[in-house]
Amino acid sequence: MQIPRKISSELPRIGPSEISSEYTEEVLPRKCGGIDIPYPFGIGKGCYLNKWYEIKCDHNNSFSVSGKPVPVLSIPGKEVVNISLPSHVHSDYPIRMTYGAVRIKYQITSRGCSSNEQEPTSLLDLMGSPFYVSDSNTMIAIGCNNRASLTNMEPSIVGCFSSCLSTNHIASNDYLDTVNCYRKSDSDDAYEYCSERRYINETSCNGNRCCKASMPSSDQQVVGVRIDDNSAATRGCKIAFLTDEAYSLLDGTDPKLLLAKRYSTVELQWFIDTTNLSFVDSLRCITMKEYQPISRQYSHGMNNYASCACDFNSSVPNYASCSCNIGYRGNPYILGGCKDISSECPNCVYRYHVQLVIGIGSSFGSLIFICGIYGLYRLIRKQRRLNQKKKFFKRNGGLLLQQQLTSTEGNVEKTRVFSSRELEKATENFSSTRILGQGGQGTVYKGMLVDGRIVAVKKSKVVDEDKLEEFINEVVILSQINHRNIVKLLGCCLETDVPVLVYEFIPNGNLFEHLHEDESDDHTMATWEVRLRIAIDIAGALSYLHSAASSPIYHRDVKSTNIMLDEKYRAKVSDFGTSRTVTVDHTHLTTVVSGTVGYVDPEYFQSSQFTDKSDVYSFGVVLAELITGEKSVSFLRSQENRTLATYFILSMKENRLFDIIDARIRDGCKLNQVTATANLARKCLNLKGRKRPSMREVSMELEKIRASSSVDMQLHEYGSENEEENEEQIVDANIELQSWNNIAVTAPTSQYDVGTSTLPMSDVEPLFPFQTR
Repeated sequence: MQIPRKISSELPRIGPSEISSEYTEEVLPRKCGGIDIPYPFGIGKGCYLNKWYEIKCDHNNSFSVSGKPVPVLSIPGKEVVNISLPSHVHSDYPIRMTYGAVRIKYQITSRGCSSNEQEPTSLLDLMGSPFYVSDSNTMIAIGCNNRASLTNMEPSIVGCFSSCLSTNHIASNDYLDTVNCYRKSDSDDAYEYCSERRYINETSCNGNRCCKASMPSSDQQVVGVRIDDNSAATRGCKIAFLTDEAYSLLDGTDPKLLLAKRYSTVELQWFIDTTNLSFVDSLRCITMKEYQPISRQYSHGMNNYASCACDFNSSVPNYASCSCNIGYRGNPYILGGCKDISSECPNCVYRYHVQLVIGIGSSFGSLIFICGIYGLYRLIRKQRRLNQKKKFFKRNGGLLLQQQLTSTEGNVEKTRVFSSRELEKATENFSSTRILGQGGQGTVYKGMLVDGRIVAVKKSKVVDEDKLEEFINEVVILSQINHRNIVKLLGCCLETDVPVLVYEFIPNGNLFEHLHEDESDDHTMATWEVRLRIAIDIAGALSYLHSAASSPIYHRDVKSTNIMLDEKYRAKVSDFGTSRTVTVDHTHLTTVVSGTVGYVDPEYFQSSQFTDKSDVYSFGVVLAELITGEKSVSFLRSQENRTLATYFILSMKENRLFDIIDARIRDGCKLNQVTATANLARKCLNLKGRKRPSMREVSMELEKIRASSSVDMQLHEYGSENEEENEEQIVDANIELQSWNNIAVTAPTSQYDVGTSTLPMSDVEPLFPFQTR
């Protein structure tokens, strides 16, 4: 950095009090050629601080072209374009002072632009003055093979090189460049940005026909622009200049045309000499050290403490810069020159308050209006939701449900009606992560009520009105049931687009999963005692439904996937979507046969007449599953043994019971109990419903089997039928299987079973229903 020489002592230093009496602040010459001349600059003797700030204003100087007065900075001899005072002190922290600026005209350096030209020098020497070259200036060089640089910048080297390379742009290249930029950008407006960026790159001084170099961030008082001699060997006009204006190729690339302007504009910073503090002290400004703590206490002005502040610690030695404080404006270099903004207009404060009241009032009114619109929107939305909920409630059979529950002798209070909001909160808006499985009538989600209870929320599939009776039937039936081995219905919700039921949560899945899915760490079904207990639980639940309930109830879809296991692996019967309460004759005739292949009563299949003995047959298949560990239908077995019922009856006929007992329990089971249970299962699988025992008899017999320990149990009453009947039963069973195999079927369903097990396609249980003619 160049160290400035002190201002010569012979230059006069005067303050505002020494201004000639013939002038006042109002009558001082303050303009020249339409340019404001603020103090400490001035025109005429006694109107400026010292000679460095003297402005000559006449039309006879060499700068005047049209006879119009032109302001010239006296000692540097440069034409003035603009003079600006420091702006007010910045309020951001750390507090920053600003500086004043003078924009002057600075001649352009050229080479090779005329045959007889005398190359002008362009050295700007401000040593000893209060002026410094601002770092906002930029050096511009124009012309082919033009190497230009700034002089007197040691140790920095500032320069650039301008060439005239040929550019072979074609439309496809421009397009591809823009597309490549677009692909690399994540912005929604990337294409417009890339197109604009390409336009800017092509018009900026990037070295082709034009180049630029920035001033270093240092206090520079001497600077020059030079075009290297080596580049003069290349023909063509070359120019270089320093300027504070933005420049692009759009401003012209012809050096001769630019040289005709003769000058560019350069910004200089200016300060006040502090070697003699009499002038600065006369301004009565506070220092920056005093200003910083006070500025944190007042947000507007300095509370009449001081109107201006001076920075004596600027980066320029022996000089200071003064500015009006926040809330003031004017000239800080004149005593009292910084005026309180509010004092400039006596009515401004009043206007301000009026405007403030109007602004607050209009804002408050707008807020009320917006709140009113929003409230109206919420009200309309709420009303629409209520109407929609009423519509859903009616469509989903809510009126029918109320009628059914009202007619069930006081059982209405046992079923709670949940709101849609409660269930959405319990299931996290029916999140897919909460899905337990998919059943015959819908999807089951795990949820938690506000009281902490874990529940299973069954959301029905989209159903038509023909199936609403089936859904309502399940609600009505379960509302009447209170048995430890039957899944408890906690309530329902009919306000959603599809009906929703809320059950108690059964944590350990269903019987099918534990019997048939390969889980090496699952030893739940490894003992006969557990299987017998599960059979007793199921029989007890079905016996209750058939005889102990207020009116007989047929399950109609008894199977292992509908047998849930609680935390103690006690069985609970579930999925009453196809259940029916029956009339006094205990039969129900329907044109639709429903159930699952392998479990459906053949007699029901042929006659479409469902009785309590149809549930007994399905239970017999579940008993056979518990004994053998086999699935109700398996394509891994031979065709004649495809259904478990046929396979089981044939094995019993051939006295191969021991061979078909599940290997997991074969060695540790009580053979007499297994044999007795197998004979009971065989009795349940009789093709003639009238010869099957009732579920009450089955339940009692299983209790006896569990309590028995004698080897010579009386089993004759459950012995096999005569050989002729056995042959007839096997043949009929095979015929029934062939009929089922000719029907399009789907996978089995359960309350929690997702229905996408890892079983091979050949071993999938089909789901039936179809309509008989």
